[in-house]
Amino acid sequence: MSETITNWAGNITYSAKELHRPYSLDAISALVAGSEKVRVLGSGHSFNGIAEPGPEGVLLSIAGLPPTVDIDRTARTVRVSGGVRYAELARAVYAHGLALPNMASLPHISVAGSVATGTHGSGIGNGPLATSVREVELVTADGSVVTVGRDDRRFDGAVTSLGALGVVTALTLDLEPTFDVEQHLFTELPLNGLDLGLFGTVMASAYSVSLFTDWREPGFRQVWLKRRTDQPLPDFPWAAPATEKLHPVPGMPAVNCTEQFGVPGPWHERLPHFRAEFTPSSGAELQSEYLLPRGYAVDALRALDGIRATLAPVLQTCEVRTVAADEQWLSPCHGRDTVALHFTWIEDTAAVLPVVRRLEEALDAFEPRPHWGKVFTMPAEVVRGRYPRLADFRALARELDPAGKFANAFVRDVLEG
Repeated sequence: MSETITNWAGNITYSAKELHRPYSLDAISALVAGSEKVRVLGSGHSFNGIAEPGPEGVLLSIAGLPPTVDIDRTARTVRVSGGVRYAELARAVYAHGLALPNMASLPHISVAGSVATGTHGSGIGNGPLATSVREVELVTADGSVVTVGRDDRRFDGAVTSLGALGVVTALTLDLEPTFDVEQHLFTELPLNGLDLGLFGTVMASAYSVSLFTDWREPGFRQVWLKRRTDQPLPDFPWAAPATEKLHPVPGMPAVNCTEQFGVPGPWHERLPHFRAEFTPSSGAELQSEYLLPRGYAVDALRALDGIRATLAPVLQTCEVRTVAADEQWLSPCHGRDTVALHFTWIEDTAAVLPVVRRLEEALDAFEPRPHWGKVFTMPAEVVRGRYPRLADFRALARELDPAGKFANAFVRDVLEG
């Protein structure tokens, strides 16, 4: 490969022999049909080898596809090409008086890549981003185009698929009428006295809720409530209102963050934590995330409190969110309402990995599933044991990709054993 290609954080350098940016569906089909190994590179916002095709493989970027965003206002759906990023999609949807139900904290990530790895936002009643998908268009191993909709037996395996089934060239998503959101921030929510009932009340106090801490002290430094203006204003007596604009990472300037202090605005300008027109950071970080049954939330937080001295030296911030269960076979939220524990680390792999291993040990009793695109060290056999529909996904992969053209080392290690 004549150019050096890295992920967003720079901790992964791809070793593929070729990088291709085809500009049409026909070109993608021909490239896939003529290649032995293929992996797709989305926006690069992953922190492990999930996109690595290996030195003999082809790295395929779909960013060159025409940025299609076809909106059906009557059906309240949108068909979007795979390389489009959420910020672009959201602006187009909003212009038609419609909305996506939820967004991730970062709007700069690609729609197809986010959905394929189980990415999510927050909210007791909000499922992962894949919940909105109603149809997937794939280029499969022989170059043919396959469309899988909700009425297809394969659907729950085809959306959050880790790129193991083919190249996602388009998705059709459900939409809803547009809405406005206010963002209210609070500070210093204590962990002491937090039981499962109170945790549930806190996390249900707005449409989307995030808790932040650096684990240098017990409890949470920040609480971000994102209230839909068509829903009641929350009473939040457990922490004090913020008196200045805040960034999730203590000490960082808040200029890149979405508007705070209860100023109402369109859903796509408030549900993410970061503004689409700014780059939120330089990428000088690593990330991990673990998703576990919501009933374990408080016990898991107390376990983290018990290893604060281990976490704090390499931790920039930890975010706690809730996500509703979904039915996607490889979704980290499959079959269980979830609490998501996200960790933004310093950019030092050697220092971070031992802490990640210690963190996984502390959480092991709570059946965590790692986010597919983040840093984790959990043994593959443990990860496999936490996905009850894994055998069904393996069968689907054999059906659509019998020679394993899309199965890189990451996919084989984690899913096949």
